[in-house]
Amino acid sequence: MVDYTKYVLKNRDELEGLLAGKDNFFVVACNKCFKEFNTTEEPECGSFAAIAQEQGKHITGTVKVDFLCNKVQTEKKLSGIVPEGTENVVVISCGLGVQTVADLEAVPVFTATNSLNYTGHHGMALTKKTCGACAQCYLNVTGGICPIVDCSKSLVNGQCGGAKNGKCEIDPKKDCAWEKIYRRLEKQGRTKEFLDQPIQLRDYSVTNVDEIKAYVAEARAKRYEGFYGGVHPTENKEFTEHLALQKFPEPDTVIIPLAMHIGAPANPVVQPGDTVKVGQLIGEQAGFISAPVHSSVSGTVIAVEPHTHPNKGPGVMSVVIKNDGKNTLHESVVPNKPLEELTPDEIVEIVKQKGIVGMGGATFPTYVKLKPGKPIDAVLINGSECEPYLTADHRVMLEFADDIVFGLRAMMKAVSAPEGVILIEDNKPDAIALMEEKVAPYDNIRVCVAKTQYPEGAEKMLIKKVMGRQVPSGKLPADVGCVVSNTSTAKAISDAIQKGLPLVERVVTVTGEFIRNPGNYIVKLGTNVQEIIDHCGGITGDDVVLKMGGPMMGAPIKDTNVPIIKGSNGIIAIAADHTEEKECIKCGRCMDVCPMELAPLDIYKYAQLGDAETLLKLNVMDCFSCKCCEYICSSKIPLVSKINAAKGLVMPLLKKK
Repeated sequence: MVDYTKYVLKNRDELEGLLAGKDNFFVVACNKCFKEFNTTEEPECGSFAAIAQEQGKHITGTVKVDFLCNKVQTEKKLSGIVPEGTENVVVISCGLGVQTVADLEAVPVFTATNSLNYTGHHGMALTKKTCGACAQCYLNVTGGICPIVDCSKSLVNGQCGGAKNGKCEIDPKKDCAWEKIYRRLEKQGRTKEFLDQPIQLRDYSVTNVDEIKAYVAEARAKRYEGFYGGVHPTENKEFTEHLALQKFPEPDTVIIPLAMHIGAPANPVVQPGDTVKVGQLIGEQAGFISAPVHSSVSGTVIAVEPHTHPNKGPGVMSVVIKNDGKNTLHESVVPNKPLEELTPDEIVEIVKQKGIVGMGGATFPTYVKLKPGKPIDAVLINGSECEPYLTADHRVMLEFADDIVFGLRAMMKAVSAPEGVILIEDNKPDAIALMEEKVAPYDNIRVCVAKTQYPEGAEKMLIKKVMGRQVPSGKLPADVGCVVSNTSTAKAISDAIQKGLPLVERVVTVTGEFIRNPGNYIVKLGTNVQEIIDHCGGITGDDVVLKMGGPMMGAPIKDTNVPIIKGSNGIIAIAADHTEEKECIKCGRCMDVCPMELAPLDIYKYAQLGDAETLLKLNVMDCFSCKCCEYICSSKIPLVSKINAAKGLVMPLLKKK
């Protein structure tokens, strides 16, 4: 495996020498590697342009390409984009990107950077080594072909004379690098320029080893800051982040599935003809990993029968209730004792009886988390809402901040945790300011502001970011002393304790480019998705994908005649992607962004081979389907579905152990 490379801008004297006698430059910069460390744009492109303009040079245009070293996508990106009149192309990237562009462009291609070296995965470096990352780049002299790597002897002043029929004397299967260099320079009319230049010397004193080591250490620290990997998809939160919560109109009928949580579905305790009230139990818990289900409306049960579930598909037992519109509360919906008077066991029992589950999408029964059987020293509230488009949790923080703090305090008491932390990404400054104000009276609660990065809200990523702890493979947050919950879950716990109200409604963001009137709504569980879409003005396009949740981990809505459930944080309507799947080019980008530090590329390979033993060694079960690998994959391989299939191969082995 080839080392990961990164670049630094050449010094000013070198750049002025590069610019001398040339003009009309088009600048190509590699943006992706830089963005893996930061969310801002690659900065060295601007630095070079400023120097060029000081020298009176004309820049015909600039373009920034993600992973410039990926020849397939770079060729598409650069096709027809270089303006007429461009005489030279300058590349801001490591040597891999420079050579990729040099292979594609007819005009001379020069690099404004020197490549450095550190371990990791990077672009096409996983397939063929083309850059030595020597920090003393010769590509400007050799037409964009690296003599250090491509020449078997790493000669920098011309060929050795031993080549025969254009093949290297050391490796007869390999083309002579210097013959390739001569041919390219001749084609560009630069042969005399090369022959007239001074003899090139590899001056190892030019490279300050200590400086490179310091750079490497800094880069690695940034890479592992918070958590490994992740991506920065376009946020698209501007549609709804400014819109206050609205009460969704009362539905005429609700269809409430008895499976709105991870674990065993609840058992129905009502039958057709029964009169029910808001908060009344309609499905009792059916096991340890299960949760009770309550009516979200008052009215009459008209059926207990299978219906289509938004995630599980057809055939899920559900309770259908005709709403009388009165919202009559059940007698059990009464406030509990003050938090100070409740014991930890009483808090857990309230959370259990009121059907509280994780509302970030996972829907794991919350009471189970509050009975970890291990010492817990921190309860973490996930306010990151890192999925694009969704703003439900953001609005909950802005409009129910006191309830979130109350719910956090209740969870801390339930598990005897001395510390509480609310993590919020830095793209929500209003929520950060408000939550900091609300936690100020509590010495043991703080707000942690995190750089926006997906999937920050995943439990293991959040723990790594906030606490600096790594949850081992196959282990749970409690194994490192943490309990993680969602902002909306904390609010639901507050409602359960202070009002006695079970989980019967939730905030849903309805958004996307193809929703006519986006918004954030407080919706009764069991409300029909199509009714919500219609209320928002409907869909404005034809080639549209509907999802329950965000674009990354959300489930496609194939049938809009399905209900809102406990984990439904959003309905989005976005453009369909018809990009065809192509063969894997082994670029390694999936490995670079996997927050669990897995190797999706290898998992994909061994799943095709049916090698369950190797898949187990590759920790395939640690994948939580964040889809970072799919997002970054230039071949558009549906890696998550293939990884899920690989898990199926491994399950029989796990059952034997």
